[in-house]
Amino acid sequence: MRGWWQDLSDLVLPAQCAGCGRSRTPLCARCAQAVRGAGAGRVRPRPMPPGLPVVHAAAPYEGPVRAVLLAHKERGALGLARPLGEALAGAVRAGLPAGGAGAVGLVPVPSAPWAVRARGHDPTRRLAYAAAAGLRREGVAVRVLAVLRQRRAVADQSGLDARQRRANVSGALDVVGGVAGLLTEVGRIVLVDDLMTTGASLAEAARAIHAVTRSAPAPGEGATGPGMAGPITLGAAVVSASPDSFEINRN
Repeated sequence: MRGWWQDLSDLVLPAQCAGCGRSRTPLCARCAQAVRGAGAGRVRPRPMPPGLPVVHAAAPYEGPVRAVLLAHKERGALGLARPLGEALAGAVRAGLPAGGAGAVGLVPVPSAPWAVRARGHDPTRRLAYAAAAGLRREGVAVRVLAVLRQRRAVADQSGLDARQRRANVSGALDVVGGVAGLLTEVGRIVLVDDLMTTGASLAEAARAIHAVTRSAPAPGEGATGPGMAGPITLGAAVVSASPDSFEINRN
């Protein structure tokens, strides 16, 4: 019984730091700082896929940040959701206007159903809820809108180049029927994901959102559609992105 409990505890609260392997701590202070980053900044993949909104990321995808994300996503280290969610909240915050954004909706990019079954959880949705909790503590009116779904199967993105990834996810997402009205209840939509490499998945998610708003403006501009209460601004935020995608000047 003691061994079973230890195995379960290690899934939720690993015995070693997920970033560097230091013993008896799920995430050491140094790796926690790496995950938070030096300040969230705007990121642009090269080449940039058509339709990609303005994206902000907390930290480059390398070293301990990469290790922590993989531990949460692939090894089910659920105790890492809070620090990763706080990093995601910082990326969301970096894209909000200084004077306040009104109501904000976090829309997680959905994982493939087969991936959710294999992992036993949906990592991006979990991080979206953790980020929302952190933003609410800061007074931001935010809610998680899990309105996107995969309408067809897609291949594993690993090993695909930018062009292949765009083709792989093209037309793969749509908005769940009957819930599109939720998008009218917020003034700003922020697509959220754990990682951006080529930006293909975020661009496809943006296309799916624009399809129900019946408008596809330039990145960062307002989008309006029939029956909408007001203009919707669409942006994106991720925990991490490729190091070479960060702009020199950070927010």
